[in-house]
Amino acid sequence: MDLLTQLGTQAKTSAHALSLLTTTAKNQILEQIAQALIDQTPAILAANEKDLAQATANNIAPVMQDRLKLSTERILEMAEGIRQVIQLPDPVGNVDNMWTTEDGLLIGKKRVPLGVIGIIYESRPNVTTDAASLCFKSGNAVILRGGKEAFHSNQKLIQIMQEILAAYPEIQYAIQFVSDTSHETAAALMKLTDYLDVLIPRGGAGLIKRVKETATVPVIETGTGNNHVYIDKDAQLQMAIDIVVNAKAQRPSVCNAAETLLIHRDVAKDYLPHLERALLEANVELHADEEALAYLTSATLATESDWETEYSDYILAVKLVDSIENAIAHINYYNTKHSEAIITDNYQASQKFLNEVDAAAVYVNASTRFTDGFMFGYGAEIGISTQKIHARGPMGLPELTSIKYIVYGNGQIRE
Repeated sequence: MDLLTQLGTQAKTSAHALSLLTTTAKNQILEQIAQALIDQTPAILAANEKDLAQATANNIAPVMQDRLKLSTERILEMAEGIRQVIQLPDPVGNVDNMWTTEDGLLIGKKRVPLGVIGIIYESRPNVTTDAASLCFKSGNAVILRGGKEAFHSNQKLIQIMQEILAAYPEIQYAIQFVSDTSHETAAALMKLTDYLDVLIPRGGAGLIKRVKETATVPVIETGTGNNHVYIDKDAQLQMAIDIVVNAKAQRPSVCNAAETLLIHRDVAKDYLPHLERALLEANVELHADEEALAYLTSATLATESDWETEYSDYILAVKLVDSIENAIAHINYYNTKHSEAIITDNYQASQKFLNEVDAAAVYVNASTRFTDGFMFGYGAEIGISTQKIHARGPMGLPELTSIKYIVYGNGQIRE
């Protein structure tokens, strides 16, 4: 039996048992996992140091190493994320709606786990515990396949979780890890239709594209983030500065960071010099169109590729627009349907933006950096879906369930 077949077989067995586990029992196990992460912080950091050393040797950019790096604080945040999941309502078993038909049948829509979820992701070790805890609480077994960049960190985190699960034989394979990081094994996982009910990729544009083109397992696409902030002609300058700097520079390597600044021509002359100074202080490089260049001192001329690039770095594209209609048209053409923001004191403009921008999360007077399961109150998150399916935006527990129709009769037959 090959590795993936073995993992799949074990996962299906544990998924059935896990789907029947009570909320109390699941929460108790998750609390044990959260505490184990804290207790074994030195071992996790030691494993992470191996990954960071390898990243340095491979000349991985510092901004990308930040995604990989763990600290005592980040491990505490991972444990807190699990504890927030514990506090969330368990959707499994909920009956969303019930009605009686003309034939006297009582029909209900009951929440059930998806089954076995495969997750392919890159770099960030916190995804390992986020995904595992959400899948577990929602009654799903999970097979995790992380990137080689975080191999030692992921392996240690999985080992800690599996040591807890070992005390519960019926569900001991509810959280599993693909130890082979080759592209061939990843491609085989994408076709594991006999065992996986859904596959969720989480990473850069290259990974998402590869999974979409290769997978035969149903895919929930989590998004790359070519996100925009639009400064309307009725925006407050200081608010605009604060939001733009935060959206771009607070953590530029993540998918909810801003990549393009659109600014109304009427305020560009007054606002852009102030914005430039603040962004330069945050070490942000500007790529601007010809009109914006006239008001900037350090920017370089943007090309077409700048409008469609997720930099994941301290780079921001800047473009002037004539109207909110132009801003919305630009966003809907270039964006990846992730997170978009308008800064304005004009209520009509804010509502137009909310109604017409096509994205999973649309903001008025707030940073795009809030598009995150933790910040939305979901505890951890499985990813941010940019598709128009049952799951869109930060995916929490409800998005990891499906429905089963339950039907009560008293002898009815169809004529």
